[in-house]
Amino acid sequence: MVATISPRSLADLRRQGGGVTLIDVRTPAEYGEVHVDHARNIPLDRLDPRAIAAEHGGNAAPIYFVCKSGGRSQKACEQMIAAGVQNVVSVEGGTAGCEAAGIEVVRSGRKVMSLERQVRIAAGGLVVLGAALGYFLNPAWIGLSAFIGAGLVFAGLTDTCGMAMMLAKMPWNQARPAAGSCCTRIALLTLVLGGASGIGQAAEHTKDSLDSVRQAVADQKAVLVDVREPEEWKEGHLSGARSLPLSSLQKGMKPEAIASVLPKNKIIYCHCLAGGRCLEAAAILEPLGYDVRPLRPGYPALVQAGFPAVVGQ
Repeated sequence: MVATISPRSLADLRRQGGGVTLIDVRTPAEYGEVHVDHARNIPLDRLDPRAIAAEHGGNAAPIYFVCKSGGRSQKACEQMIAAGVQNVVSVEGGTAGCEAAGIEVVRSGRKVMSLERQVRIAAGGLVVLGAALGYFLNPAWIGLSAFIGAGLVFAGLTDTCGMAMMLAKMPWNQARPAAGSCCTRIALLTLVLGGASGIGQAAEHTKDSLDSVRQAVADQKAVLVDVREPEEWKEGHLSGARSLPLSSLQKGMKPEAIASVLPKNKIIYCHCLAGGRCLEAAAILEPLGYDVRPLRPGYPALVQAGFPAVVGQ
């Protein structure tokens, strides 16, 4: 059984001082709208329990997980426990509960549609589409509505929603320097329901081997970029890497400020803790003309693979 903590108890822990490791497992877009101060964003579909455990090291303190209302944080804890990490805790009531308990949150000022709402719209839209096509074209289309209904029953019984996992990977649920309106997201969601193609795909991890990465950096044909937050960077980072926090990119960092850190004539190998945030950073940098190649291995895995690290600077 997954351990839980109330937002009020979490607030008390934070007030007592001492580091509280808090991971937000919502989509980057949800996180960008509002999140608990100092919470890290590792989306549930990109959660790497082993990488998180390696980064946490021998720290006996619990790892806390938060989402919107407690469902996804519960799943994150279950994944961690299955990987052998037992000291994990789910925050009851999610981000809204934390804000109500007086925990400081960070807001971007833009509104996003929650993943739960997207699932309801997608499921309802497909049911209506199946019924309409079955009535006007061919009765066989009724099977679409039946399939969606069966999927919802399965999701309720197993607490596993394939549609949510698919929607979480959609471009509008990834971080962008300028977010579209809710109407734009609904329009994009409608295109998905209609089977339209041509919507841009989110960035993918590079297939370059770590040996080729190491050689490209040594030949000064590439640079390593760490998109973790400053406090993570200070705890330890790869030797020769450059720091460009994802949070700075998400806030709309000016192109000239980015250019002062990143060269456009070299390959940008970006990395983070567990391989999730570097994908979000790549999705922001690629449209600006950078050759960004996100690394799947996170900082702990890269250190284990032999990349030299600098600690405490």
